[in-house]
Amino acid sequence: MKLRGNCPAKVDEKGRLKIPSVFLDELKEYGHQFYITSPTGETARIYPMKVWSEIEDKLAQLPSANVAKRKFLMRTSYYGQVAELDGQGRLLLPAVLREAAQTLGDVDVFGALNYLEVMNHARVLDKLKNEPYTDEDDTALGI
Repeated sequence: MKLRGNCPAKVDEKGRLKIPSVFLDELKEYGHQFYITSPTGETARIYPMKVWSEIEDKLAQLPSANVAKRKFLMRTSYYGQVAELDGQGRLLLPAVLREAAQTLGDVDVFGALNYLEVMNHARVLDKLKNEPYTDEDDTALGI
């Protein structure tokens, strides 16, 4: 799966995100169940359950005393919720995550290769302005 690009969208007053059509067919190939969560609370990440299960399998290999593992699991459990894609192509974002990430109304939906990232539109513009992409980033990525 290669989810890429950005699509503006809206989260309705009930907290439902209509998945942009550019991503919908690709996501449906992985079924209709997703895990919606965040390690920071700043954005909502929509993982197909198959992808999320692979992450859980990797984490299960780490010792329970691993501090990063505990922090990640605490946050992704706190913000996380399993969601079913409805007949209209919508997913309900968890209320606690909607509030933290300020995702009611206008949002941007980004493809992040194997999951979607949903972000408040004003936050996107702020990050683009205040966190420039640099030559050092190119070097770190090796591209």
